Amino acid sequence: MYSFSTCWNSARHTDGRAMLREIRDLGFEYAELSHGIRISLMPGILDAVKAGEIKISTLHNFCPLPVGVDKPAPNLYEFSSDRDRDRQLALKLTLNTFDFAVKTGAQLVVLHFGSMDLKDYTGKLKELLERGKRGTPEFQKVTAEAQAAREAKKKNYYDRSRDMLRELIGEAKFRGLKLGIEIREAVEELPIESDFAALLKEFPAPVFYWHDVGHAQIKQDLGFIDHAKFLAERADRLAGFHIHDVKFPARDHFPPGGGDIDFAALKPFVKPEHIKVFELSPKVPLDSVTRSVAHLKRIWGEE
Repeated sequence: MYSFSTCWNSARHTDGRAMLREIRDLGFEYAELSHGIRISLMPGILDAVKAGEIKISTLHNFCPLPVGVDKPAPNLYEFSSDRDRDRQLALKLTLNTFDFAVKTGAQLVVLHFGSMDLKDYTGKLKELLERGKRGTPEFQKVTAEAQAAREAKKKNYYDRSRDMLRELIGEAKFRGLKLGIEIREAVEELPIESDFAALLKEFPAPVFYWHDVGHAQIKQDLGFIDHAKFLAERADRLAGFHIHDVKFPARDHFPPGGGDIDFAALKPFVKPEHIKVFELSPKVPLDSVTRSVAHLKRIWGEE
């Protein structure tokens, strides 16, 4: 199943039905409702779904946006927060997302797992990449420091996120939804790469792994994973993909074929049952969207 994220066009639409028709007219049977869906778009979205104009594959938490927020804000409230109020708001908004997923017939909700209060190692490493310092002792020192800092500080943040996930699992099962825990691009975000295996072992279905190819590529560029190997090790719990390309150093949401990702190396782990969502920047022009979709399907296949 291929799908197309509304992150590409939600900001320039005032009617949800017109937004989804634009995606349908690109040739997609499915759309993902991303984390930029304003409440005002909901009636049109439901009209389009009810009329059978398009199907919804997935929702990206939080969807719809909180009242008073009009731009994407998936990390506005985090499962890992040390503030009880923020965690409760994160829970409430996630349950709102679950309810909207049911109304739209979506199969899965993509979740961010939280973050840690650390130095901006991601920013420092990106700066070193920009300066051509990849692989140097200075770059390796910052990478090692980030690894040690994450391990030293992660427990309380990680435990709070896991507690939240336990609450959400029952709600997801009740609604017949799958949950996709997304790999994130920032070093400070959870789960850290080494914890994915234990997390997926602790939490069986309806919890699955969600592979964002752009985020994984950035994590490779920052020196933390081997992209294809990381995907291979989690292939048995993989629910789907966010698809976009990355231009070195660490600039993402480009159309596939417009960056550095070796999509052919990932193909052995792509199955017809996976949900494959194009997640492109709003800046990508229509002709580039069309070319990139055709390019990716030539590599990964039509299903």
